[in-house]
Amino acid sequence: MTAHPNSKLKILLSKVPEVTLFFWIIKVLCTTVGETFSDFLSVNVGLGLPLTTVIMGIAFLVVFVVQFRATKYIPGLYWLTVVLISVFGTLVTDNMTDGMGVPLETSTILFSGLLGLTFLVWYISEKTLSIHSIFTRRREAYYWLTILFTFALGTAVGDLFSEQLGLGYLKTGITVVIIIACLFVAWKFKLNEILAFWIVYILTRPLGASLGDYLSQSKVNGGLDLGATVTSIIFLVAILAIIVFLAVTKLDIIQKSESISSNKTIRSEKHVWTQTIAVLIIFLAVGIGGYQWCNNNLVPEIDASQMTLTGQLNDFIALENEMLTDVTAQDFTAANAKADNLEHDWDTNEPKLRKIDRKTWTDIDGTIDDVLAAVRSKKPSVNKCATTLNDSLVTLNEANK
Repeated sequence: MTAHPNSKLKILLSKVPEVTLFFWIIKVLCTTVGETFSDFLSVNVGLGLPLTTVIMGIAFLVVFVVQFRATKYIPGLYWLTVVLISVFGTLVTDNMTDGMGVPLETSTILFSGLLGLTFLVWYISEKTLSIHSIFTRRREAYYWLTILFTFALGTAVGDLFSEQLGLGYLKTGITVVIIIACLFVAWKFKLNEILAFWIVYILTRPLGASLGDYLSQSKVNGGLDLGATVTSIIFLVAILAIIVFLAVTKLDIIQKSESISSNKTIRSEKHVWTQTIAVLIIFLAVGIGGYQWCNNNLVPEIDASQMTLTGQLNDFIALENEMLTDVTAQDFTAANAKADNLEHDWDTNEPKLRKIDRKTWTDIDGTIDDVLAAVRSKKPSVNKCATTLNDSLVTLNEANK
């Protein structure tokens, strides 16, 4: 985990910015946009999750190639790549959860393993994980692969606690802020800076996502009801303003006179590995303990009469039938209001219903997402809304038997 001594020439060619307060502000803003913009395209525009993933995947690859071929750090290009990889990383996890029915626990373990493996291979190959050493194509490849997995992992962890375990967006965000504050104190008390950096980088994903959901979700869902569109615009404008400021002031560019002193950042390799193992043990204990606490205290208990979904979906069926009546009458204002109630009720009951029958819950969740996307689109179609509602009702009625 030790930093790598670099020459001034190599530092000049670094492809990443200096880690300042602006770095973390833009990182959180990019993460928030990753959550809200993917929702905007999938739901508000009505593209749906699969098509949104394909479009954003292509956009990310195009911009990534340009970033990869660049010979120096370019603020606008670098942060555009971060925004797109944030959106794409979010969509990867969402597709696994909503499209493939992969449990969030499995996604968390999978992306944790992939991230850990990437770190290990990167360190064995380069003898450093410092982002100040990104001056070769191989190191940059490791860097962006790591970032992709941090976004995917952060999405899985954030969704697991905020939605599945019922902690909620705001409480999840506050919890992450407290953990980051503890890490800041630990860093002040000589926690390895590279180790601290990557842990905080991972944690800013659920922080930004919780912030985005809290701002964009309706008041019925516990949010401020700004909507995905307005929230995305606000944060994109804020990102652009900061990037322009940094491009003009060059505050995030490592100056020619700067060099990284090995005496300043390097401790013995044994000491760093000891810190790493200790931090991993703490996070495992806190993560597993938090998971068990939420499962025992926030997720409703299931008695013998609730072992199946039979009879427990009546309210959702009634609500969708009311929406179908509104759609048929072309009263989309009323249909949208009921869509908010449907989303809120479904999310509120998610911990219990998912616990009863994960596979069926996933199937129903996918049809409800289609209903919300159709009803909330800018120019809703009566036929499309009616079709998605009927399809969802078929799935709900089948599971409710």
